[in-house]
Amino acid sequence: MELDIRQIMDRLPHRYPMLLVDRVLEMVPGKSIVAIKNVSMNEPFFTGHFPHHPVMPGVLIIEALAQAAALFSFEDDSGVNPADKKIAYYLVGVDGARFRRPVVPGDQLRLEVTADRISRSICKYTAQATVDGQVAAEAKIMCAIRVLEE
Repeated sequence: MELDIRQIMDRLPHRYPMLLVDRVLEMVPGKSIVAIKNVSMNEPFFTGHFPHHPVMPGVLIIEALAQAAALFSFEDDSGVNPADKKIAYYLVGVDGARFRRPVVPGDQLRLEVTADRISRSICKYTAQATVDGQVAAEAKIMCAIRVLEE
């Protein structure tokens, strides 16, 4: 299953400058995803990180992985949609994060996430971001689903 940017925006509440997934190449609902983030010099964070040597912040790479995870985790569950204004999908844990190479303008981040456990309240994943076949970042991430009060 593939998704373009419009289909991604239908499934996630994030918008510029915080939407960090551009395309889904492969997705197995409830199991795994392979998505991409095209890293452009036009990203707002490069203005200050760093003007003389632009590098994508590691926390944003982890955020991109969490967004990719949200896309596949509930695709076959009609009761949960991360874009629903009554549902909050929070990144609540990051374990074993390692940053192996800098991500710079012109890179294409390949986001690969596999579900370790998905429930209606807590989800755990193994995640890896690569550039040209080299690991840029990897981590175990945990997300929580909460119903918002009106």
